[in-house]
Amino acid sequence: MSFKIGILGAGSIAGTLAETMNRMPQVELYGIASRNKNKAEAFAEKYNIKHAYGSYEDMVKDPEIQLVYIATPHSEHYNNAKLCLDHGKHVLCEKSFAVNAIQAQEMIDLAKQKNLLITEAMWVRYMPMVETLRNVLDSGIIGTPMTLTANLCYLIDQVPRLTDPALAGGALLDVGVYTLTFAAIVFGDEVSEIHSSFIKTDSGVDAQNSITLHYSEGRMAVLNSSIRVLSDRKGIVYGTEGFLIVENINNFESISVYNKNRELVETHVCPPQISGYEYQIEASMEAINNGLTECPQMPHEATIQVMRIMDQLRKQWGIRYPME
Repeated sequence: MSFKIGILGAGSIAGTLAETMNRMPQVELYGIASRNKNKAEAFAEKYNIKHAYGSYEDMVKDPEIQLVYIATPHSEHYNNAKLCLDHGKHVLCEKSFAVNAIQAQEMIDLAKQKNLLITEAMWVRYMPMVETLRNVLDSGIIGTPMTLTANLCYLIDQVPRLTDPALAGGALLDVGVYTLTFAAIVFGDEVSEIHSSFIKTDSGVDAQNSITLHYSEGRMAVLNSSIRVLSDRKGIVYGTEGFLIVENINNFESISVYNKNRELVETHVCPPQISGYEYQIEASMEAINNGLTECPQMPHEATIQVMRIMDQLRKQWGIRYPME
């Protein structure tokens, strides 16, 4: 029996999700909701979805839908998630999970109270390549990892959502969250110091930022993200016996391992995938079937910790969103 899923929000990420789910035999993409009925109907026709809803409320009231993927701007996640949970729907919520840690904690608490799954759609966390990265690090082939760098920069500052404070815009919540996640995957969540600098847009959100995180035992992560330049998207982990390079921290394409002489000694390539989004959907379905309120691949505490770091960064920068 296929799992019935609805998508809330009909933007570009929703389109990639729809294409992905249509190629997953265990999933029935049952519904699409937009606040514009015509947009929902056009989306439904394009992606062969049975039901189009002209409001989010109409979709969450449909008893057939088991899981809702929230694909709306960051500013809307909190209210959208509460709406879904209040109507008994499990939730897979696009990153960044919320605007701040207080919202995130409330969303998680409500899900636990109602015994429903809520998990952040930080897709790299669910991918097989993350396990590969952990195995390479655990093998000791690069010695003790002490430093990492990661960058994620796209030419996207012309997208209105990304510079609008009312939609929780800026580089940090949209792309910086991936650099923070990469650091967390490698070094864990126990950050001892946070240093940063940033450049503001005319609208008052961060256009680009540089973040340095300190951890115990002298480990350090140096992270860069931007919405106005293009970068190579690499994540590099430097160890006492060598280093490794991850191509594209936004969807790991390969991991190349180098020894002390900077000679390539191992390469791990991403296995074939539909889009990469399928893994978070599969993990959510498995967690629901097992009666869990969180996915083991994306623990609630990991979501909260990244939100707390982003809260501290924005406090350093003097950036507050109107809804806070």
